[in-house]
Amino acid sequence: MEVLGPQNKAVWLCPMGKVEYRAAWALQMHLHSRIVEQKLANRKREAADVQPTENFLLLCEHNPVFTLGKSGNPGNLLLSEPLLKSKGVDFVPINRGGDITYHGPGQLTAYPILDLANFFTDIGKYLRLMEEAIIQVLALYGLKGERIEGLTGVWLDATDPARARKICAIGVHSSRWVTMHGFAFNICADLSPFSYIVPCGIPDKGVSSLDREVEGVDYDRVVEQTVEALARVYGMELKTCPTGLWPGEFPQPV
Repeated sequence: MEVLGPQNKAVWLCPMGKVEYRAAWALQMHLHSRIVEQKLANRKREAADVQPTENFLLLCEHNPVFTLGKSGNPGNLLLSEPLLKSKGVDFVPINRGGDITYHGPGQLTAYPILDLANFFTDIGKYLRLMEEAIIQVLALYGLKGERIEGLTGVWLDATDPARARKICAIGVHSSRWVTMHGFAFNICADLSPFSYIVPCGIPDKGVSSLDREVEGVDYDRVVEQTVEALARVYGMELKTCPTGLWPGEFPQPV
């Protein structure tokens, strides 16, 4: 286990509102590099001078965009890029795991930028706990969120091949035990853009959104519940992100 300094479970909670995907990705990479630099600097310090590394949790909504993971199949995008642009949808190949997915309004896209040395150095556990947080939120609405062996994410009616549908997609990246990317939880999202892709590269299963499953969904309340569940399962100590933490670098809402 790599623990180079005192474990810091404090996490800066950063609600960003609606942000263009590329801007949020740029911020993720900036924060990821910042934490890695902190870890490398600690290697050069005496043990008594080692400083704790930072952790962040970014919460976003994006304008319509498809993202393709580094091992994804471009053929799972069913429309040409020019046709996508005519529909107002962007397409961005990125460095997370997983295949193609959709982000858009009404979907909570959360990016934990964590130094796992502050928690545990186990990517499998990290993914399973992320799923567990969403499963706990779904239970608040009387829904049984489930896993499907070999398929990351959270599903409804997972054991029924004819009805299984994904409600939360997950794709992450980790380097030097520092994470980026995260999950996309369909809360009150328009699901029609999923018809332009093979979601997550899985042709025989559908997608759903919380407001399609239950009535009376309040987006902001579900976000609060999701943050509470994440803090609970990971043991995070959440702190409000201070204004001006990254002068001139924080993406402006759109």
